[in-house]
Amino acid sequence: MKQSYSIVALPGDGIGVEVLNQALRVLRAAGELFQINFDIEEIECGGHYYAEHETEWPEGSFEKCKAADAILLGAVGHEVDGKTVFTKPAKPYPEPQLAGYAQVILNRRELNLYANVRPVKLYPGVKHKIHGELKQVWEPGKVDYVVIRENTEDAYTGETNDIDGGRMTPIKITRRATERVVRYAFNLARQRNKQMKVTCVDKSNIIGAHRFFREVFREIGTSEFPDIKLDYAYVDAFCQWQIRNPEWYDVVVAPNLAGDIISDNGATTAGGLGLAVGGNIGDEHAMFEPIHGSAPKHAGKDKANPLAAILSAQMMLDWLGTRHHDNRLTNAAKRVEAAVAEVLAEGKTLTYDLIGEEKASKCSEVGAAVEDRLRKLP
Repeated sequence: MKQSYSIVALPGDGIGVEVLNQALRVLRAAGELFQINFDIEEIECGGHYYAEHETEWPEGSFEKCKAADAILLGAVGHEVDGKTVFTKPAKPYPEPQLAGYAQVILNRRELNLYANVRPVKLYPGVKHKIHGELKQVWEPGKVDYVVIRENTEDAYTGETNDIDGGRMTPIKITRRATERVVRYAFNLARQRNKQMKVTCVDKSNIIGAHRFFREVFREIGTSEFPDIKLDYAYVDAFCQWQIRNPEWYDVVVAPNLAGDIISDNGATTAGGLGLAVGGNIGDEHAMFEPIHGSAPKHAGKDKANPLAAILSAQMMLDWLGTRHHDNRLTNAAKRVEAAVAEVLAEGKTLTYDLIGEEKASKCSEVGAAVEDRLRKLP
């Protein structure tokens, strides 16, 4: 069991700074309660840093990320006069010239964070913004599945070529990348021990590379995981089924682009992006983040929802506890999630996206409420 865990915190841009502050607040409280020492180093980074320094983060930052036990990311994306800060004009994501590349794409690629893990879970008391109103549409307990998105290839390799009359971005899917991410999904289904089912979501009826992804999924599933049920869906149909019948799903695995779409779509059933969590996980490294983006229009107003960032820290605690066989961390993760669940169920100290503008609490007040509940839980 390690005596100390090193954490690199990347606040980034916009509301990323505010929500990560609250996540670190809860993390430090958990460390105090469970006698875990966290050595946390915050590194300023992102678009705003580039605008001032013409580099996305200080020299040596990636090496610190690589050496850390885990990484917490706030959000990246900075605007000047309503325009995103680019290191070169008109260069599209995900080329290296875009501010935010280093913290997101570089870390994913160079640290081999091949599984983007996105829990979709509805907590009791959470309402959803449907038709512009907050309503209870889906039932807690019937929305509890995990999307595993392949995180390194498909249309996200960074390769874009000019062609006559336009541009072409190839779709790349390899056996090695597909095998490791589908094995991750099958193993997770075993660990969850719920429906014992993995659903492969793709567009294999049209895209040949996705057809290969499905073939490898079937091969690995039938030969190595005979106890797990294999399920299949095309991404366009899945988007409506995950809204209409989220209780059908347990673990879902998909190529990068399809996984990106369905993981955000699934957040609708869990209360929105303010509760959406992502873990970028590899065999040796991991980075955790709320996936709502930097939301520049809300920055500096102390109104953003910090719960996704806090749940990102909770997810990090659970991953570290499993990786290092440290029950203090896994117990701390359970306690943090319980604290968040109680604050949500009480329904009083919540941000505007969950309770409406008139009753809304501040970002910092929600963080304080979670910390307070964490300290009072048995």
